[in-house]
Amino acid sequence: MNMYRWSLIALTSLVVSCSLPVAGYAAVPVNPDFVSLAKKLNPTVVNIRTARLVKPGQVDPRRQQAQPGGDPFNDFFGQFFGQLPNQGQQQRPRREQSLGTGFIVDASGYIVTNNHVIQGADEVLVRLADGRELKAEVKGQDPKLDLALLKVSDQRQPFTPVVMGDSDTLEVGEWVMAIGNPFGLAQTVTAGIVSAKGRVIGSGPYDDFIQTDASINPGNSGGPLFDSKGRVIGINTAIVAGGQGIGFAIPINVARGIVEQLKTNGKVVRGFLGVTYQGLDDKLVQSLKLPSKKGALVTHVVKGSPADVAGVRTGDVIVSFDNKQIKAENDLPKLVAATPVDKLVSVGIYRAGATMVLSLKVGRQQELAAGTGAGQDNQASIGITVQDLTPEIAQRLGLKEAAGVLVSQVKPGTAAEEAGMVRGDVILEVNGVRLQSLEQFVQQVASVQKGELVRLLLRRPDGSFGYVAIKAE
Repeated sequence: MNMYRWSLIALTSLVVSCSLPVAGYAAVPVNPDFVSLAKKLNPTVVNIRTARLVKPGQVDPRRQQAQPGGDPFNDFFGQFFGQLPNQGQQQRPRREQSLGTGFIVDASGYIVTNNHVIQGADEVLVRLADGRELKAEVKGQDPKLDLALLKVSDQRQPFTPVVMGDSDTLEVGEWVMAIGNPFGLAQTVTAGIVSAKGRVIGSGPYDDFIQTDASINPGNSGGPLFDSKGRVIGINTAIVAGGQGIGFAIPINVARGIVEQLKTNGKVVRGFLGVTYQGLDDKLVQSLKLPSKKGALVTHVVKGSPADVAGVRTGDVIVSFDNKQIKAENDLPKLVAATPVDKLVSVGIYRAGATMVLSLKVGRQQELAAGTGAGQDNQASIGITVQDLTPEIAQRLGLKEAAGVLVSQVKPGTAAEEAGMVRGDVILEVNGVRLQSLEQFVQQVASVQKGELVRLLLRRPDGSFGYVAIKAE
């Protein structure tokens, strides 16, 4: 009995001592108060409902990633709608509806969401947590970063905006909470942690996603990702098809400047350098006698571009831009795009075994919103947006080489849409000319006059090949 008593005392002492912090180890943090956070933040989140009349032969742009053999990182609505016959083409007019999420960023009624939530919509309705349903005006769109800015008005009651956080200081392992409209289930709250930062998933040239295991599903698109203090640190955007606990959000620091431009100008102006580039492997590092794999290897310099004027050459390795280190090749386009036009910056390069610094004036990126220079009335439009086909994207698409350009958007109601073109198509030829670069594509389309036919050879998302002829508008 005595022995039992002393054993029990010793065991109790052991349990007590194990609950105390051990020298050299931090105490386990207490879980956030998700109940209080949900009550406080629900009024800042809105449900978005859109409607669009799809004509015969047209493809709903929100269905484009649902094609067979498409991007494994499907957007929420690609999975939500499922498959349509004949690669999404409608045989008769029908009214399509979709659901998404957004959040209020300004007390005057500005709302941020994903561009793919409202793309091509004829009507956008916003439902607030208090039950109000308001018609929204689309103030601006940025397909490259998949962002859109909406505006609602209501004189009866004010709007409750979110508090912006700092995604740069976010740490892997931190608690996060998502509020959204998954499968139409309004104001759903889920929680998890930050799984990784800086994820590149091949959705565009500016990939820099926060990965989280907070449960997000179709309908969460455009919704906020909050930190443990209730500040927005991300915008829920993509998931891995068939995966669990693998979601991606645009960092709020990346989105903040874009949102301000959309609010002020209704469009986005990005910086332009004028090079194509690739990453470095061990053999290239050895061949070029580089100190490390950090940097972006220049593979082509556009004639007359800021890089060309500054003296950048093919074979140079760009190791810094505007005093910011290029750790990986994907850092370069993000830094350039975020730099104000006409700003004078220093570019650090490694050439022939030596380092040097060049001075460069950042140019204005010409948006290819219709396949040619946007806003130039004397040029024809073929109704698509294209981007560079990087080696990483080519590998993911199963291509042996990164030849051609990738279609990132098809403008609704255009001849390209009527011809059946979809996001994810790879353009290999323009009027019989084999493409090797984005610059070559721009030159070929710029030479086309309005009313002429443009013949394109496409590699479809399902792996098939085919020609389409589009009348330039």
